[in-house]
Amino acid sequence: MRILVVEDDEAIALAIATVLNKQNYVTDVAADGQAGWEFAAACDYDLIVLDVMLPKLDGISLCRKLRTEGYPMPILLLTARNTATDKVMGLDAGADDYLVKPFDFQELTARIRALLRRGNSTLPPILEWGSLRLDPGTCEVTYNNQSLHLTPKEYGVLELFLRNQQRVFSRSAIIDHLWSFDDPPEEDTIKSHIKGLRQKLKAAGATTDLIETVYGLGYRLKPLSNEEKCQSQAIDPESSWAEQQTMLAVAKARADFKAGYTARLAVLEQATNALKASKLDEQLRSRAEQEAHKLTGSLGSFGFAEGSRFALEIEQILQTENCLDHAQSLHLGELVTQLHQEMANPAKPTFIEAVASDRRPQLLIVSDDPQLIEPLVKAAAMQKMQVETAINTAAARRAIATSNPDLVLLDLCNGTNDSLMLLMELSNRMPPVPTLVFTGRTVLQTG
Repeated sequence: MRILVVEDDEAIALAIATVLNKQNYVTDVAADGQAGWEFAAACDYDLIVLDVMLPKLDGISLCRKLRTEGYPMPILLLTARNTATDKVMGLDAGADDYLVKPFDFQELTARIRALLRRGNSTLPPILEWGSLRLDPGTCEVTYNNQSLHLTPKEYGVLELFLRNQQRVFSRSAIIDHLWSFDDPPEEDTIKSHIKGLRQKLKAAGATTDLIETVYGLGYRLKPLSNEEKCQSQAIDPESSWAEQQTMLAVAKARADFKAGYTARLAVLEQATNALKASKLDEQLRSRAEQEAHKLTGSLGSFGFAEGSRFALEIEQILQTENCLDHAQSLHLGELVTQLHQEMANPAKPTFIEAVASDRRPQLLIVSDDPQLIEPLVKAAAMQKMQVETAINTAAARRAIATSNPDLVLLDLCNGTNDSLMLLMELSNRMPPVPTLVFTGRTVLQTG
């Protein structure tokens, strides 16, 4: 599947592309609306992720232009404006869905999968062709329940056939769908991938012509017999593999972003100094506003919620007509300083970053139920986590003070009121400690 990302924030665009590539999508990136239009005109995309605020041609106008010209692919809008008017404008322009910045990357990929399924409503969540099954959620492929270990391109070719089950694909069409503009292969390379696929399918028990050659045209899946059609059925996908790949890609992108955000912060500091000296011209003000706008979305999406809030306030001040007011000038300077301090302080790695790195993440389990603790400890150990347990909230507080865990599993039936107090303490820490709550109660009395 091939996706176009039209986003002028380089950090966000790179992170989205990395996440999608991890899940075997082919991704092209355009940095402005005009480039996005040229990409869409040159290639058949299965979906477009489109930012609203773009240089040269804004996202709403590009979306409307694509629909006017008859482009049918699903379009997912990204917008930093969470108002009903902006959403209505986007949907009326022809978008299929929208996501407000800052966004969660797992939600983004889930919405993309949903839109791709919606684009062909006749397809079930798991793609099947007789005994062949491909799960887009986990990227697992089986034949007669036997796993097939495919290369990324072999997987891409097979998914392309399964999503277009009656279509014949020429070699050039396969290249257009599965390779980005910067690394197209020779057409003979497709023969090698088809040959590899056939050999692996044959080793699992398939016939050699499951992928058949239509001479002079290309390749397709061999039509099923009536008996084979009756054996195929839809089941719900497992998304754990996709979620894990998303987590790893986001952790890498978050680290890269934090290492390179200083150029944007320098623009904000330059604008602040100019404002204090009453020398802030329109060009610098506009540039600083754009950088603050981008930081609002990227900081929040990468998990820096407090930094995102500072950036949003900075953007709002720079948008006001009285931004040259002395009080506003002082407040702007304070916000830029707070943002700088927020990003300069060495932050404890998030749980996702701990999993993605070689460091074993620290897990604290708070429960007085041995039958509950034992299987959780075993499961965590299998995931190579360091595990500590506490039978009450007092012990939990001591453990948190000494070990500073990456994640807490909290049993709310363990003295509910005090457990809720501990939950509030964990959420108020800087940074907050991710906490997963489990309880046997359907209604909680919080007092």
